[in-house]
This record gives sequence, C-alpha cells and structure tokens, in this order.
Amino acid sequence: MKNLRNKLSKHLWKKAKKVIPGGNMLFSKRPDVLLPDSWPTYFTKSKDSYVWDLNNNKFIDMIFLVGTNTLGYANKDIDSYIKKIIGKGIMTSLNCPEEVLLAEKLIEMHPWADMVRFCRTGGEANSVAIRIARAASGKENVAICGYHGWHDWYLASNLKNKNNLNKHLLSGLKFDGVPGKLKGTTIPFEYNNFEQLEKIVNQNNVGVIKMEVERQIKPVNNFLERVRNLASKKKVVLIFDECTSGFRQTFGGLHKHYGVYPDMAMFGKTLGNGYAITAVIGKKEIMNAAQNTFISSTFWTERIGPSAGLKTLEIMEKIKSWKILPLIGEKIINRWKEISSYHRVKISISGLVTIPSFNFDGENSLLYKTYFTQEMLKKGFLASNIIFVSISHNDKILKKYFDAFEDVFSKINKLNNENKKIKDFLEGPVCHSTFRRLN
Repeated sequence: MKNLRNKLSKHLWKKAKKVIPGGNMLFSKRPDVLLPDSWPTYFTKSKDSYVWDLNNNKFIDMIFLVGTNTLGYANKDIDSYIKKIIGKGIMTSLNCPEEVLLAEKLIEMHPWADMVRFCRTGGEANSVAIRIARAASGKENVAICGYHGWHDWYLASNLKNKNNLNKHLLSGLKFDGVPGKLKGTTIPFEYNNFEQLEKIVNQNNVGVIKMEVERQIKPVNNFLERVRNLASKKKVVLIFDECTSGFRQTFGGLHKHYGVYPDMAMFGKTLGNGYAITAVIGKKEIMNAAQNTFISSTFWTERIGPSAGLKTLEIMEKIKSWKILPLIGEKIINRWKEISSYHRVKISISGLVTIPSFNFDGENSLLYKTYFTQEMLKKGFLASNIIFVSISHNDKILKKYFDAFEDVFSKINKLNNENKKIKDFLEGPVCHSTFRRLN
C-alpha cells in the first residue's frame, strides 16, 4: 500500500498556504478538490504515465490533470530538442525564428486563418483574442459559452447575476476586484440553445461570440453551423476556444471535425506537450486589428515555447496521435460502462472521447468520488472521475487501471448491498466540487 498519509507533502502544503494565496497557482491541482489531507500534492519527477511524489512513491497517473501532455510526460524527443535549444540561448535582444515557423505551420493546417499571435497561457490567449475581436468589431459586448479563463472580461459575466457562470465554471464563483463598469459586457449562453444566443445577439449589440466547440455534450440540430451563419449575418466575430479541445481528435482544432470554421481560434495545453505555449490564430482582416491597440509581453518572445510547439506538432504528425487518443478514450469509456453495469454502480459518463469523465449518480456523488480516489491511490493510481487521455496510456497501463477500477467498484457495490454508509469508510474529509465546465 502506498503511503496515503504523505507527511512531506502535507507539511509542504501547510507551508504553501501560509505563503501563497490559495496554496498554489491552479485551482484544480489543490488537494482539497481531489483527496483532502491525503493527496500527494507535489511531485519530484515524471516519465510517460508515471509520477513520483516527495516520498518517492511511484504512481500511475490516470488523470493527466489539465491535459497538457498528450504525448506523455518527459517525452524524450521533445526534451532532447529543447535541451539543445536551451544550449543556444532562449532570450536575446533579437526575435527567435521559431515563432515564424510555428505560425506558418498553424496556418498550413488551418487554411481559413492567415495570421497568428503567441502567448504562454490559456487565459492570456483568451484575453488577447477578445481584445483583438473587440477592436475589429468596434463593439464591447461578448456572448460566451464555456470556460475561458480568469481575466476581468470573463468574470464580468457574474456582475449582473452571480450565478451566470455556474454552468460554465464553478458554482458560486467570486468576482471581487472585477470593475463594476464591466457589468453587462459579457453574457453567457447555453450550449445547443441557439434561440437564446440569437436573442442575446439581437438585444445586446454583441460584437463577439466566443465558445468552446464541444465540452460535455455534442452539438445537435446543426448548432455550430447556425452559430456560424448568425455571426456572419450580424457581422459578429466568431471565436472558437480550443485551448482544451485542440489536437486531441484532429491535427489542429476540433472544429475541423465538424467542418465549421471560425474567424479566430485559440490553442493551448497540448500544443507544447507541457511546455508553455498558446496561440491565437485568425483571419487577416480580424487579426490586423491588433495593430490598433496595445498587446505585448516580454516572455511571449522566449524561445522554448515555440520550439516545443514545433517539435510537438512534428511528433503528432508522425505518429498521428489524434487517431490514437480517441481509440484509448473509447476503451476507457466502454470499460467504465461494463464495470459499472456489472457491479450495479450507477454513473453518468460525458465529455469528449479524449477527455472522458463520469459522475456517480445520486446526492452522495462527492462522497463516492472521494472514496474512489482514496482507494485508487492506495493501489498506486492518481485517479479521479476524469481522464485527459495520453498516448502513454497504453494497453499495459490500461489493464492495471481497469483491474484496480473494477476492484474499487466491487467494494462500492458490496457497501451498497450491505446498506453501509460510504462516508464511514472515508479516511479524511470529502473532496470539494471543482470546475464543472458544463456547456
């Protein structure tokens, strides 16, 4: 059994909360949303599907939280290339040529786009895209659907109604510090609810529509096509946020799968396989509006990000990773269904095939989720109710995962049959609710 009570991690997390607001930089990596008091929290090294904690416990990572490493941790080809790049210098008074090469590559795979701007985080890319789109449209108001980061323009959604983002991010999300004058500038709409979007556009002088192509549910009734037609008719800039969905099921954006093309799109996470690089691509007449405002940052010019992007795309294209990932995701989803049905544990499965997730049905969902994570950790897995699929989730890894998964579901079935309360078998507090990210 792994050392569930990781003293080194718990001690460091206590110190972290004293010196870092919230304890860390990313909400979804806080131990409270996974397994309070017992989550390993910190790592010393990683490779392929494996992660080692501060106590040198080795875990199989079945979460790949936030979904950056579709080609596995510490990919030897990418890392070797980046080490050579570092040896030549990563920051000077001149620009790196790799940013031009990466821009050309992204335009090549997205013929509808003409120009590219690079950032290093998804939140930055979303804000850059909104600034450019507003400048191009000449209008301030934005209609949004999905999760688009932490910046003021997005959180302004909750100024008019504090529950506006409940179905897009986190229920009860706080928005202190967001200027009140932004009230009414960002208006959420529900995925697949075209009539609602049309009404918002018509009544609010909307200049930009920003949305995720797909998250939890698939488009129905030609939803994406109708949004595209509405944007064209009303001369509204249409932006697809593909920071999460890009490069998992197509070589590029998921919009290519549906054959619906935006005016702008953003990519992140998978683009650099763990190295920080995000991209905003778009049509020339839209992107050139960046020249009429000010968008600039020192570390957007460092060399590692675009170099990692180039090498990552090279490997993806070579092995056709976007064909491998859905097959792995389908295996996971099918076995979840089989195991849960056999052991009579009711779950609801949703999400992209490359980012499948499940929820335990019923009012005690979080209790069961906590128990599942707790028991899987004992078996040597970093596991929760979501998986960002990686090509390193090979058959050998999946066999071990499914065996452990079935054993835990068998235990849950037994507890249910004996009318025992799941909370009595938790070895710590119940996990908190994390990003819902429902369209």
